[in-house]
Amino acid sequence: MKTNYKIIRTDGRDDAFLNLVARLDQELRVYDGEDHSFYSQYNKTDKIEHAVLTMSEDGAVACGALRPFGTESMEIKRMYVLPEFRRMGISKLILQELELWSAELGYRRCILETGKRQVEAVALYRNCQYVEIPNYGPYKGVDNSICFEKWLMP
Repeated sequence: MKTNYKIIRTDGRDDAFLNLVARLDQELRVYDGEDHSFYSQYNKTDKIEHAVLTMSEDGAVACGALRPFGTESMEIKRMYVLPEFRRMGISKLILQELELWSAELGYRRCILETGKRQVEAVALYRNCQYVEIPNYGPYKGVDNSICFEKWLMP
């Protein structure tokens, strides 16, 4: 499936973003099992001011978002690609756009948390030069969580 993609910047109130996040949450319920309610409390969209969508001819196919975490870090949140568009490099495009936007806003690094059972996500972040760090914030001591960081170019 070859297509041209366009990346657009928006926020957490965008309907296309919210629709993709609803699909993401359905998948995470399976991955997270009994832990889903714990994780969902940290993934609210109402205060997201920086969201990215990947658009195809058919509409939004992927998303990601940013949230400030301290004064020098942006936390990457809500990364999702529709199943039929996976393994096409779209998640890498989203991640690059989020990193660029973070740098434009004056942040020096991106951090994120994902579940250890989300092996594709873990592989993506490692492939994109994210380095595993001790679990931060609400994820300290959470066995299923794995946290990463990437310092951005000055």
